Amino acid sequence: MPNRSNSLFWRNSGRKTVSHFSWNCFQQTLFAAIALLSGVASAAAGSPGSSSVEPVEISARPITEFHIGHADKQFGPLEFVGGLEMTSPTRDFGALSAFRFLKAGSDFIGVADTGFWFFGTVVRDADKRPSGIQNFRMQQMVDEAGRPIDRKWEVDAEGLAVKDGIATVGFERDHHVAQFKIDPTDMKAPFKQLDFVVPAQELRQNRGFETVTHADANGQHEGGLVVVSEKSLDKAGNIYAAIIEGPHKGVFTVRRNGDFDITDGAFLPDGDLLLLERSFSMARGVKMRLRRIYGESVEKGAVADGPVLLEADMGYQIDNMEGLDVWTRDDGALMVSLISDDNHSILQRNLYLEFVLHQD
Repeated sequence: MPNRSNSLFWRNSGRKTVSHFSWNCFQQTLFAAIALLSGVASAAAGSPGSSSVEPVEISARPITEFHIGHADKQFGPLEFVGGLEMTSPTRDFGALSAFRFLKAGSDFIGVADTGFWFFGTVVRDADKRPSGIQNFRMQQMVDEAGRPIDRKWEVDAEGLAVKDGIATVGFERDHHVAQFKIDPTDMKAPFKQLDFVVPAQELRQNRGFETVTHADANGQHEGGLVVVSEKSLDKAGNIYAAIIEGPHKGVFTVRRNGDFDITDGAFLPDGDLLLLERSFSMARGVKMRLRRIYGESVEKGAVADGPVLLEADMGYQIDNMEGLDVWTRDDGALMVSLISDDNHSILQRNLYLEFVLHQD
């Protein structure tokens, strides 16, 4: 994830855009905000919290248009269902980096890169569209003695996989992949540290494992864990990744396509790997992309690649998109859910977006 002090994203607000301001005025405002928020973000990341699970009040505004000002729902193979813009008066809410559903389309678990677990439930209307968030709770990550960990570099949680009551979390800065027993009422310290296979010296400090996901149980990797870094590049400019469990354990890379970095991923039922990607520049703001990586190219020693399914810029309801999950709706539809990380910035938003992925 980009450092808060030197990476700041603009936020969409209805149909308003940067064009309403002169460039010089906007530039001055932006850099003033960066200077201010670098201190705010550091304070938020280092604030002491409780090791107990705390309820958090969430207000959720429905998002009915993905393409701002347009009613179209179809974007290539993806059909927009709906979304939510989430806000809370609770200081620790935000920085949502990864999440997975514990119950398809309903109960979820997630990690924030400030060292918090979060839990909640997506509420839906009669047409199956997301309409709100209920029962949201947060708990600070703890050490083996049960004490809250306040040093961000130790708990910069970015990737999450869930299987059989176990949460596997990828951390960057202090690069490691750890496993925790899932207990929404009291998350403890990790019970196991995993070998992440990629040579540690190849992992960049703030560009480590953003994707942690289980492969298809019936596929070539037999449900083993796969990890993908954000932007730790080999000599050819490809992104380090690895199969860290299963019969084909080993390092592979993902071809870097343009200036996008990887922020999360999940395997599709057919064995392909769906990756969420993000790009940012001062000139154009933030962009997001979904790329489908061919499952057969996820193999030791290979360079994995695949086509782009969706790309969106600030003309769409996006922000710093960091988390992704794939699940099956009760009517059989294949669903893709995304969340954003607001970096505890007043210029960013916590979003939840939902799409149907059509396979035709």
